[in-house]
Amino acid sequence: MVRRGLAVDAVAAASLVAAGRVLVGGAPALTPKRLTDDGEPVRVLELRAFVGRGGDKLDGALVALALAVNGRRVLDVGSSTGGFTDCLLQRGADAVVAIDVGTHQLSQSLRDDERVTVLEQTDIRSVQADSLGGRFGLVTVDVSFISLGAIMRALAGLMKPDGDLLVLVKPQFEVARSDASRGRGVIRSPKLWTEALESVVEAAGEHGLTPLGATVSGVRGAKGNTEFFVRLGLPGNARTASPSGWMKDLVESAGGDENE
Repeated sequence: MVRRGLAVDAVAAASLVAAGRVLVGGAPALTPKRLTDDGEPVRVLELRAFVGRGGDKLDGALVALALAVNGRRVLDVGSSTGGFTDCLLQRGADAVVAIDVGTHQLSQSLRDDERVTVLEQTDIRSVQADSLGGRFGLVTVDVSFISLGAIMRALAGLMKPDGDLLVLVKPQFEVARSDASRGRGVIRSPKLWTEALESVVEAAGEHGLTPLGATVSGVRGAKGNTEFFVRLGLPGNARTASPSGWMKDLVESAGGDENE
């Protein structure tokens, strides 16, 4: 990065990588030690100010997956402080419905934004599309302490037929509790990452959804957990499903500890 003029020195380069702002070949660089070929494209994401670190996670995923937001009406499930919502608005979303089971978390600046509809103390499983003004072109999901499989039916029912569902897969909430507790909630095993991804993809498939792309989150979870974004949708509409072997490649790119 220093040779290419993307950072002033090695320390600055490492800081950019740690912030999830460096893409190598379109995928987040997870470590400053990442080796690149001479012709391999390296890009530093523009610094954006979001109200929560989730915005940085989502921003990197949207770039890596070439997923357009501009002009879309979006449902943000698990909005919390509003990092995703903020990112979506900065990326040009026409409107965002922000849903969370909690209350008094969303940033006041977003509450005051006329493009944002806030639904607090709301379980996504109790929501019908008609009550939200119809289905959405894009649904983003960042939830904790619940498996994505438990809410997949509801999520699928809130998407337009040609819409996208972008979920943040947090392995610690997808694997067995005994496996999650072994590392005090931090999952480093590629095998468990794969199990988590398989569980989510299987649940999506039960509702006709297929993977259309995936990437490792360039920003780790609060405890240092590796997380993954998976784009899901109905096949067709000139959209291509992820090639076979995508999950193996994704997990390998994330590194991990085989002995965990």
